[in-house]
Amino acid sequence: MLTWVALLALALFSGATFFAARGKALAAVGGRPLGLHSLPGYYGGYVALWVAVPAALILLLAAGFGGSLEAGLLRSAESSAIHAMDAQQKDVFYNDAITLSQGGQPSETIYEGPQKQALVAAVSKAEHLRRQITYGALAAAVALALAGVAFAYPKIRPDFRARNQVETWIAGLFILCSVTAVLTTIGIVGSLVWESWRFFQSVSPIDFLFGLDWNPQIAMRSDQYASSGAFGAVPLFIGTFLIMIIAMMVAAPVGLFSAIYLSEYASPLARSVVKPLLEILAGVPTVVYGFFAALTVGPLFREFFNGIGGLLIGGGLDGLGQYLSQVQNQMALVAGAVMGVMLIPFVSSLSDDIINAVPQSLRDGSLAMGATRSETVKKVVLPAALPGIMAALLLAVSRAVGETMIVTMAAGLQAKATINPLDTVTTVTVQIVTLLTGDQEFDSPKTLAAFGLGLTLFLVTLILNIIALRIVQKYREQYD
Repeated sequence: MLTWVALLALALFSGATFFAARGKALAAVGGRPLGLHSLPGYYGGYVALWVAVPAALILLLAAGFGGSLEAGLLRSAESSAIHAMDAQQKDVFYNDAITLSQGGQPSETIYEGPQKQALVAAVSKAEHLRRQITYGALAAAVALALAGVAFAYPKIRPDFRARNQVETWIAGLFILCSVTAVLTTIGIVGSLVWESWRFFQSVSPIDFLFGLDWNPQIAMRSDQYASSGAFGAVPLFIGTFLIMIIAMMVAAPVGLFSAIYLSEYASPLARSVVKPLLEILAGVPTVVYGFFAALTVGPLFREFFNGIGGLLIGGGLDGLGQYLSQVQNQMALVAGAVMGVMLIPFVSSLSDDIINAVPQSLRDGSLAMGATRSETVKKVVLPAALPGIMAALLLAVSRAVGETMIVTMAAGLQAKATINPLDTVTTVTVQIVTLLTGDQEFDSPKTLAAFGLGLTLFLVTLILNIIALRIVQKYREQYD
């Protein structure tokens, strides 16, 4: 709470320095802005940036990492009573000390004798450390804010290039954001590669990539995993791509044709009604789609196929009829169909914007040459919009591959190497969630398998993106 009060006070103080520096610049030229090198606001912004940014950075670092610093300093000096505990008991002890120092409820662990005395001392030390960190950050922020004023305010004069300095700050912010994005990507890939390497030290990559049995629960010792054949990921990738293909068979034609209708055929009134209704689907939570698949679509599909099976029994197709009569609610077809409905607004909205971006002169030229509207769409508009449409479809594919909730509720959790859309299947993302759910320790192949799945899925989607980019580059047409 104190940190947020300090940030508010800092904002007010930097605002005051903004107006003070702006006033000083105007006063230096007798209130005539034309006598300044830059606009008056740049002078105020320059001083306000030097006052606010360094101090705010210190306060935010203290708010974000102060707890970790406090915990580390608290653990740095252990008494003999704490030293006698094992690692798990120490974690509970320090968590209780920090919780009590914050006025919260500790765990149900009972401390007696020296341990109780050590807990009281740890609580007192945690309170003292928190005060030191908080007040130290506040003092540093105040010092930096005043130093910013002392550094920047004297530079305010008519010939000072305030605009250039402010734009340097903005360029630095953009560079920082870019570097953060790059480092985040490197960190994600690095963590996937490192943890996957640990996994592949216990499980052969050949068994993982080409094995047909996925059942991480069957072995309890790490030396049994490699020989058990329990980490064959082929069923997971087959299930992932089966559901993705079904979803795209629904989303791609419906979304693309909807975009063509809205862009080329719909009246302004119809467009103003239909497009917002389509985009509402994008805001529906995936868990709602999962409920819809499990409670509505699944039973409807089951009754439909059971009815067909009943008609086929006795009609010379007893085997097929018997199979269709036993179809259950959970199947790949249900998950794929509902996921396709979820993806329609992604394809439709993006494709509509891309088709509308095609110059009207191309349409007019085609119509003037005697082409019909449908021929114009097929031979002029769609080729011109192909790169953007491919990007929209790729976005939909990525969303389909990464979807978890719909698959869990509508397709089941059984890993089967089947392409039958009426069977229960599972996907890579569902298994990643399953492996990492609950209290897990990242020291067994069972848990590390999630990183192996994540790395493989990352490489597969990367290859798909490269192929799609090549297709776009091959068929892209340039239009003036």
